[in-house]
Amino acid sequence: MRRETKTWARRLLAAGALAFVPYHIYARSGLARTLAARRDLAALRVRNRELAAENDRLTRAAAALRDDPAAVERVARGELGWVKPGEIIVELGAQPGAQAGAQQ
Repeated sequence: MRRETKTWARRLLAAGALAFVPYHIYARSGLARTLAARRDLAALRVRNRELAAENDRLTRAAAALRDDPAAVERVARGELGWVKPGEIIVELGAQPGAQAGAQQ
């Protein structure tokens, strides 16, 4: 019976050692932090590429507004609703009272 106890204790000790080694390598050595940092780095590189593309687009738009009178006119008409002298504005949207009257 004594021999069985020693065998059981050795097996338990070996199992503990085998369980501790992966834990020590993964958690305590920084492997988990390294893997997380690599994932974060990849995400940041993707975001940087997106922002670089947006910066390029905005740079081209700013250059067009500085140098191209047609671009300035597009912005003035589209975003600000400006018109040239002598132009007539015709709105083709529904009238506010027309929808209320149709529902009754």
